[in-house]
Amino acid sequence: MDKRVNLVKLSVGTESVESLMAWQEMRRRELPEGLPRHVTRMWPKREAEILNGGSIYWVIKGLIQCRQRVLRMDEVTGEDGIRRCAIILDPDLHRTLTAPKRPFQGWRYLKTEDSPADLPAGKQKEEPLPLELSQALAEIGVI
Repeated sequence: MDKRVNLVKLSVGTESVESLMAWQEMRRRELPEGLPRHVTRMWPKREAEILNGGSIYWVIKGLIQCRQRVLRMDEVTGEDGIRRCAIILDPDLHRTLTAPKRPFQGWRYLKTEDSPADLPAGKQKEEPLPLELSQALAEIGVI
């Protein structure tokens, strides 16, 4: 199978890519494998396409700013007895070109062709543009 799809998810309460990294690092210490995860009530119906090289793209402050590769999906049961999906992620965050994204609840599928590209290797280490400038440039289609 050569089909692949990504997920997009709001990172609620996150101020920056660095704060997402710090939060995941703190939580990883509590998990048996030490891999970051996002637990959701809804199980993706397109699981096979996601696991075929898909990523979760994180929306921070109204902009898609980074992604993480999805490694697998595990079934977990909450304290309330409800079955949930733990989306297990690669610990490496890859910064992407910014793309505006309006607020939404839960996660959404994101077609590969609609997904922002990763920043070139040399750009990963550069200081990011101020959030307001990055958002304005993304809104007018410059970046």
